Amino acid sequence: MSARGQRPDRVAVTADASRDRLPPRRDSTAATIRRSAVDLFFEHGYEATSLRTIARDVGIQVGSLYNHLASKESLLYSIMSGIIKDLLAEHDARLSPVSGTEERLRAAIDVHVFFHTARAREVFIGNSELRSLTPAHRRRVVTLRDRYEQRFVDIVEQGVADGTFRARDPEVVARAIIAVGTSTSSWFHPGGRLPLDEIAAMNTELVLNGLAPAAGK
Repeated sequence: MSARGQRPDRVAVTADASRDRLPPRRDSTAATIRRSAVDLFFEHGYEATSLRTIARDVGIQVGSLYNHLASKESLLYSIMSGIIKDLLAEHDARLSPVSGTEERLRAAIDVHVFFHTARAREVFIGNSELRSLTPAHRRRVVTLRDRYEQRFVDIVEQGVADGTFRARDPEVVARAIIAVGTSTSSWFHPGGRLPLDEIAAMNTELVLNGLAPAAGK
């Protein structure tokens, strides 16, 4: 996760996919609270959203929220850490059976683009509300982000080592790949000119072309 910036212009559409991925309304009260918080934090910002507003949206008394969470900040931390843990799990599951440096990078970019587009609202919260976490929670989220970034660094470094890629600084390259892929969640429109799989493929080719070793080397 990366690509900090303004609220996605078209995320109202992609957010539907994010909402569909969250537990349905018939699920637990805790899941409903989380869903409401994601929507409200996205629409109004963390600071402007009170627990009373979340309780009203869920349809319970504000005091009942404390049966499911310790504080508003702990709810934000749960959302922000949860999405990165989900991303790490999906990345690892997808790449586990994949061998070959180029194939692993292709799979990693594909997972990154599709995940961030499907979870656009949580992605936006994760990239805009880091300042709202306590120092301890902020460090934990940053550690998770670093762990995810390292997945890409490792792939690029391996590609440099085996001659598949050429990169002066794999860490900078990894951050650029992540930023470009994340930004798709801010502008992709399901009814737009290109389908998401084609956009992901174009991102992949752009990256691979940039990493290709010079001819004759």
